[in-house]
Amino acid sequence: MPILSYMKNPTSMRAQIEALKRQKLTAEPVVDLSEYRKLQEESRPHHILIVEDDEIMRNALKRMLEAEQYQVDMAQDGLELSKLLESAPFDLILMDVRLPWVDGYELCKLVKQQTLFRAVPLILTSGHTSPREIDMAFQAGAAAFLPKPFDVQELLSLLHTHLSAAK
Repeated sequence: MPILSYMKNPTSMRAQIEALKRQKLTAEPVVDLSEYRKLQEESRPHHILIVEDDEIMRNALKRMLEAEQYQVDMAQDGLELSKLLESAPFDLILMDVRLPWVDGYELCKLVKQQTLFRAVPLILTSGHTSPREIDMAFQAGAAAFLPKPFDVQELLSLLHTHLSAAK
């Protein structure tokens, strides 16, 4: 007999179902999108920009960092650096000091003057490791100075430290 009563007034059953649905929906807690965004951010690989004029070193660094699940872009000089900075956000910049035309110290200063990149860790690398060279790196705004040749584990540890601190 309930089936027959539904047949006589189908809208009353629909109204009851919609009322029950509304009641259950309002009882559910509101989803916090910040948690979702945080999970999305954590699942995204860190994006690193390598600025190195030596092609062999540049490619070796790229292969090594990609093997560690980093997303890597490369530039060989300041002009390529400026183009890449316009096109994508980076989590960290690894830059050689000895670059053609505009050296790493000058580029570091220019990058750090840009509001968008002030919080992005920039690590300068060089085979010249005098106290004066290291001091110039920090005066330019570098987060760290890595002497060449460097140990791979030391580089990875430095990247991890600065990427963690930047979050």
